[in-house]
Order: sequence, then structure tokens, then C-alpha cells
Amino acid sequence: MSDTHKPSVLFVCVHNAGRSQMAAAFLTHLAADRIEVRSAGSAPAEHVNPAVVEAMAEVGIDIAAEIPKVLTAEAVQASDVVITMGCGDACPYFPGKTYLDWKLDDPAGQDVAAVRPIRDEIRARVENLLGELTAGDHG
Repeated sequence: MSDTHKPSVLFVCVHNAGRSQMAAAFLTHLAADRIEVRSAGSAPAEHVNPAVVEAMAEVGIDIAAEIPKVLTAEAVQASDVVITMGCGDACPYFPGKTYLDWKLDDPAGQDVAAVRPIRDEIRARVENLLGELTAGDHG
């Protein structure tokens, strides 16, 4: 095993029930074990949005067992990259972290047809992020 640092990414949205869950699932799926992935919400919902679960199942990723988690300062401190999706000022700031804000439609209250384009946009952004984070990897 190598002792090189494994990059870590935290995806944050308000309810941790849609956008951040999809982003975390895509990155986990695409990166295998090369990146540590977390997601959280500033005001987590009780469960993941069912339309989001359905939209992800359509692309072969099962997130039905995921549970929204509350955003903690510890999760931010443990992450190299923090990606917010409409969480506003609720995200704690720590120097030395990379912060990105992805402007994405909120899937809350939407049906699966409306969630699909959001899902596809998130996948494209996650693929770009993965390329940036693993640019130095050669094996």
C-alpha cells in the first residue's frame, strides 16, 4: 500500500436528500477507492428524495439505503474539497480547503423526469472533478 494522501471530497446541500447524495454516489461509483467521499446537509431531511433514488437506479446506482447526515465542522475539516450546492452561508470555512459552489436546480418536490437532467449535470461535473483530482495518478 502506498502512503500517499487520498483526496477527500465533501458534498453539501441543505437537506442532503438530493444533489449532494447524487454527487457522492457518482464519485464513489466512478472513483472506486481512490477518493474518500462524504455528503451532508445544513438541515438534513429524514430520507433521500424518492425521485432521486429512482433517477440514480436508472443509471445502475442504488442509493435507497442512504440516510441524510448533518453537516459538521469535523466533516469539513477532514475534507480537501468542499462542494456546496445551494447551502448558502451555513457551511463552515477553514483555510486551506478548496471550496466550489455548484449552481444546480434543486430536485426537491420534482418528479423523476425533472430529476434526470439534474442527475446528468451532476454526473458530468463529478467526472470533471474526478479528472482534476486524479490527474497525477498513473496506476
